[in-house]
Amino acid sequence: MRRRMGPAPPEQQRMVGKAPAPDFLDSALEGRRLFAEAWGTFLLVLIAAGGGVIAARTGGILSSGARAIAPGIMVMVIIYTVGAVSGAHLNPAVTLAFALRRHFPWRRVPGYLLAQLLGGVAAALFLRAMFGTAGALGATLPGVGIGPVRALLMEILLTAGLVNVILGTASGARNIGTNGAIAVGGYIALAHILAASVCGPSMNPVRSLAPDLVRGDLATTWIYLVGPFVGGAIGVGFEWILKGRPTAAGTIAAQGTIAGGGTSKLGE
Repeated sequence: MRRRMGPAPPEQQRMVGKAPAPDFLDSALEGRRLFAEAWGTFLLVLIAAGGGVIAARTGGILSSGARAIAPGIMVMVIIYTVGAVSGAHLNPAVTLAFALRRHFPWRRVPGYLLAQLLGGVAAALFLRAMFGTAGALGATLPGVGIGPVRALLMEILLTAGLVNVILGTASGARNIGTNGAIAVGGYIALAHILAASVCGPSMNPVRSLAPDLVRGDLATTWIYLVGPFVGGAIGVGFEWILKGRPTAAGTIAAQGTIAGGGTSKLGE
């Protein structure tokens, strides 16, 4: 004889099916979520682009190794800080990946993309006001002797890996938060160490577009727009192959919970 069970606790009810966290359904909190995306992206671009700017202004005192790991550490910190508010995407390729994976509502994608762009451009404007256009304002550029096609292929590959890591750590409740932040931040740091001399890895359209817009040079920007978006779509495909249907845990990770304990994701 089966024993009847009472209703599940609220935190477990949130995990049933693919329903978003209750706080995410509250449109009154949308401004808070968009501010979290803008502020988080500002900090990310400030560190990622600022490393090249500071290195140029100080004659290389800031080492290439430090510049490589700094964005990964910053991403990890931002996940801890605003992940519960917005999901901490910080990256248009990540936002679109979550939407393609059915973890994030398409109607909220434009707002997230605009917030990310505004945050990135604000960071680039701050760097220019402080240091001029030193170090090409921290622009991402193909390495010496590296043609645009090879740089593009590297961006596609690295972004596919990043999105797969993000979606993969979002798919299980035990990986949301602490472990996810470490995995995503660690991947970004390793990608920079590997490919710094190949493509100045971006994996994030806003991280590359913002400095290029502010310095007025869009010659190679297309590489860092096409690469992350194509790579992100491939990463989503890999997640379908590896995990099958999307999970409720991934939805909560993508959307955040203002008052709850769910957390986030993101990208450099």
